[in-house]
Amino acid sequence: MNYALSTVWHIGAPLEHVWEAVYRLQHWPDWWRGALSVSELEKGDAQGVGGLYHFVWRGRLPYTLGFACRVTRVEPLVALEGIASGELEGAGLWRFFRDGANSIVHYEWRVRTNKCWMELVAPFAHPLFRWNHDVLMREGGLGLSRLLNARLIACASGG
Repeated sequence: MNYALSTVWHIGAPLEHVWEAVYRLQHWPDWWRGALSVSELEKGDAQGVGGLYHFVWRGRLPYTLGFACRVTRVEPLVALEGIASGELEGAGLWRFFRDGANSIVHYEWRVRTNKCWMELVAPFAHPLFRWNHDVLMREGGLGLSRLLNARLIACASGG
């Protein structure tokens, strides 16, 4: 099943700090509840384009998802993009905006599941899978805020 998911974090921290934390993918498990592991499989260029990472995630529902993600675009303080393959397949795009002394982070995740059992139950469990993603993203916003000693002003999900 295909999913088009969107999350916006509004964080009371400078854009440079927010960018640095999100850009350092391999450190997400240090502050993002649900990010069980991030392993660098291949180095990218000087900015990280071409880098390949393996992620393992676990939300509130009792399953984990593992997938690789290749970084396809890095525009410091503007955008970070990648292509996923594995148990999830698709594309993710992080966009960063300055809002005075605060930051806005917009994440778009367009993926499909490749786990057989998920495909079988998706017609019924689709709302639960979406909820699980939204919870993970809220945890990410809260974790990032704690890391930066900042306030999560707002977290909105949709899709």
